[in-house]
Amino acid sequence: MISPHRTSSAAQKLDAGNELTRRRFLGRAGAAAAATAALASGGFLLASGQKAAAQQADLDPAILNFALNLEYLEAEYYLRATSGTGLEHHGVDITGAGSLGPVIIKPNPRVPFLSDFLQDIGSEIARDELNHVKFLRGALNAATPDTAVARPQIDLLNSFNALAQAAGLGDSFDPFANEVNFLVGAFVFEDVGVTAYHGAAPLISNKDYLSAAAGILAVEAYHAGIIRTVLYELGPWTREAADKISNLRNSLSDEGSAVTDQGIRINGEPNLVPADSNSIAFSRTPRQVLNIVYGSIDATSGLFFPKGVNGLINS
Repeated sequence: MISPHRTSSAAQKLDAGNELTRRRFLGRAGAAAAATAALASGGFLLASGQKAAAQQADLDPAILNFALNLEYLEAEYYLRATSGTGLEHHGVDITGAGSLGPVIIKPNPRVPFLSDFLQDIGSEIARDELNHVKFLRGALNAATPDTAVARPQIDLLNSFNALAQAAGLGDSFDPFANEVNFLVGAFVFEDVGVTAYHGAAPLISNKDYLSAAAGILAVEAYHAGIIRTVLYELGPWTREAADKISNLRNSLSDEGSAVTDQGIRINGEPNLVPADSNSIAFSRTPRQVLNIVYGSIDATSGLFFPKGVNGLINS
């Protein structure tokens, strides 16, 4: 478990062992994986030979299902941290298209909160993510029955250990051990959700879907702002941890010198709103999002989704 009492020496460069772990973690999955997750025009996953312009309307269900996979992940994290139970115990149907999978997690994951304020933050975000899952499933199945994908297998145990090693935060990390760890774990997801919805917006043709996606993006941005602010306020260790996670996410975006992420500090000053030079939120393609949640560039599964997400149209 990562200790919240680490000193500022954690800011030093990673040692050779951590660098080796990082390289392995970021290793490319190879030509086969890249082909399976090939990107078409606009960045979404399409069968080879298809033209995005001709298929634009047909993309909407796939885009919403892509978002649903991410909402499953966030909802399971927050619900289990705040209540100890997952989606199915909160009256949510998790079946659907694709492969239904379990959630890999330690026994009794409910976080032993000491602060009522931090527990309230976690509980409110958990309700939002639960509602996002319900909304997306309802929207998809209302248009065409049985369109919503099932919850894929989700790993909330081994994934955080691998992420901690790759980010240079230690050999293991339990986000459910205490409220500080919980907030650091939450930081992994929220900025990714914002950039994913921003990246998907130009690909959505149905205005009702686009409006709903914009609304969800706004809520995810509120979440991200809360998490970033609290982590900054908690002090040096959480600032350092968040910045290292941000650096890892940026590396996994695989865009060379392009920036798709920012830590909660820039030049030692607070950076609570990650944005470009025009103060516009960053955007990620679905492939960049998958790189992060799979933990490797061009992979087809891994990290938080050991068997991949459901609903992708493969080449």
